[in-house]
Amino acid sequence: MRIAVKGATLALMLATGLAQADTLPTPQDDVTTFALDNGMEVVVIEDHRAPVVVNMVWYKAGSADEPEGASGVAHFLEHLLFKGTDTLDPGEFSRTVARNGGSDNAFTSYDYTAYFQRVAADRLDLMMRMEADRMVNLQLDEEDILTEREVIIEERNQRTENDPGALFGEQRNAALYMNHRYGVPIIGWRHEMVTLDLDDALSYYRKNYAPNNAILVVAGDVKPEDVRSMAEQHFGVLPPNPELTDRARPDEPPQRAERRLTYRDARVAQPYVSRVYLAPSRNHDDQKTAAALVLLSEILGGGQTSKLVRALTFDSQTAVWAGAFYDATRLDESSFGIAVVPSEGVSLQEAEDAMDRVIAEFLAEGVDAAQLDRIKMQLRSQAIYSRDNVERLANRYGQALATGLTVEDVQAWPDILQAVTGEEIVAAARDVFDRNQAVTGWLTTPEEVTQ
Repeated sequence: MRIAVKGATLALMLATGLAQADTLPTPQDDVTTFALDNGMEVVVIEDHRAPVVVNMVWYKAGSADEPEGASGVAHFLEHLLFKGTDTLDPGEFSRTVARNGGSDNAFTSYDYTAYFQRVAADRLDLMMRMEADRMVNLQLDEEDILTEREVIIEERNQRTENDPGALFGEQRNAALYMNHRYGVPIIGWRHEMVTLDLDDALSYYRKNYAPNNAILVVAGDVKPEDVRSMAEQHFGVLPPNPELTDRARPDEPPQRAERRLTYRDARVAQPYVSRVYLAPSRNHDDQKTAAALVLLSEILGGGQTSKLVRALTFDSQTAVWAGAFYDATRLDESSFGIAVVPSEGVSLQEAEDAMDRVIAEFLAEGVDAAQLDRIKMQLRSQAIYSRDNVERLANRYGQALATGLTVEDVQAWPDILQAVTGEEIVAAARDVFDRNQAVTGWLTTPEEVTQ
């Protein structure tokens, strides 16, 4: 099914400010979608400006889909997929990509695991053949498990155990999500990672790595009919998993009490305060609330002219840094966060109080129309410039489809952002800024005087 046609690039108009954000047409990607008989979804994004293609396979299974007691197995399996298959020796997949002038990698998130290659367009058939092979023919033994388990444990040591901010973030997320698996770190809890074995890896692989649980996204110098032919040849012959069920995850119970935590670590170089709230994500039936929260994060902490930055770093010099963050694209309920790094001599309590004053003033005064117009123009410009990168295009559609959205939702998103009003942003802020659905955390040193 052909979804849209490519529009004219308006980057020059955006860069020179010759048009207002609310009057510009939104250029559309040239996207075709279809499904294979075994249930695999396929998305083709045409961009013929360079003879390059990005081939991505997205599995609708991430760390939030792991069984209890086996945290980290999704990321563990991501590493193991670069081992051997019936036809490829361990490591041969990446060596073949490199030998053909390309690059490859993979990543795991809460809601998906994705594998991709960027190669010359005439190498696409080879990439599909190898991806289809490791979707069903992965060969693992105990030696693979022992070797790669040490790799992921060392990765956790480097990225988490040696970073007090990362350890603090884990504790904060675990407090925010009292029941949902988003409260479990993607890389896994260390005490569970060290027990991951061959059965854990193969069980997760056999359940989730199947064509009816995967999305193939191909972006670049390709034609839909050629992609269909290759996809049917390589992926279409693979059997679906008939036992695959809907993604059943535990719901969050009603949250009725604010939570606070203080994480002390002698390695902390710069203490800071942060607060995260439960927040809705983009939904197929309603993307407007998430769009309002995207704009809210920019208004409060998106740059030098944002309210938190201007009030706390320039006007009062209470902080050396302030920001806001929001992840709109998740399968389940997301979070909205604010953080402030206090200036020297300012306590964490004083920084938190100043942060709360800025929030209260914003809710009372509302959105500055000129600031909102600037932010909308910047977001539209970013969306247009991102179309020049086929990897970003593939990521945009793959992430959305893996979290329950559609191609139409992706293409409607820029105009939804432009249509949000200041009143809708304030209303979304009032709904989200509920301290009973939030965790306030302090990261500090053992000696820090915080009161």
